[in-house]
Amino acid sequence: MRRRMSGVLFVVCALAVAMLTAGNAWTQTASAEKAPLYTYVSEWAVPRAMWADYQKSQTQEDEMMKKLVADGTLTSFGSFSVLNHQEGSPTHGSWFAAHSMANLMKVLEGLRASPDSANPILSASKHWDLIMESKDYNAHSGSFKNGYLRVGSWKYKAGASDPEGKIMKATMVAMLEKLLSDGALHSYQIDEEVVHSQNPGGFHVAIVANGAEGIDKFNAAIDESGKKNPAAWAGFGGLLDEEGHRDFLAHVDAMTVK
Repeated sequence: MRRRMSGVLFVVCALAVAMLTAGNAWTQTASAEKAPLYTYVSEWAVPRAMWADYQKSQTQEDEMMKKLVADGTLTSFGSFSVLNHQEGSPTHGSWFAAHSMANLMKVLEGLRASPDSANPILSASKHWDLIMESKDYNAHSGSFKNGYLRVGSWKYKAGASDPEGKIMKATMVAMLEKLLSDGALHSYQIDEEVVHSQNPGGFHVAIVANGAEGIDKFNAAIDESGKKNPAAWAGFGGLLDEEGHRDFLAHVDAMTVK
């Protein structure tokens, strides 16, 4: 998706075709516009000697989260262990999602009031929180333990514009929907921060792949999509700051979707 600009005329033509393609896709899906999905993400940098104890504590929390999904308070939850470690970065984390900030805050307050909030493992760990909003998302219902969470983070180029997300829907969303339909993914979300703890102007594509094979299928789909619809993907690439991309990979230890 990264490329060098070869000329203003090419870029203008590519974006024009991309917007036309995206416009057709948007016409077909506008009636199915989804309600916002809010996701609370907690990330922890746990000392290595405490990893086993952290996992034990997280397993207990996962059981509580399953009940909140079952009663409809949450739409999903998950917990994960990071695979591409970086110094000073998270080693573990969890998320839970709901269709209202009220339900999200209800669950958060319950966690803060629980006895486990004073767990010495958490006190010894560095911690980050993110609150995300998504209008492009989908998932298979059920509980999964074979997932791999991959998050790609991008920054929009200064002055870039994608009214109503038409280019995004014609490229990334269309590709992710097909992967979900084919069973390569358990879920996907395209998120932006609703409470900004980072600089605005970026977005995150979060997928949970169905096993490690799902990651291969995701990578192959990106390459294949670019070949089949080069103009639309050139339009997508034209939105992005080439220096603003980061990736995150984790094993999903537990996950349940309503």
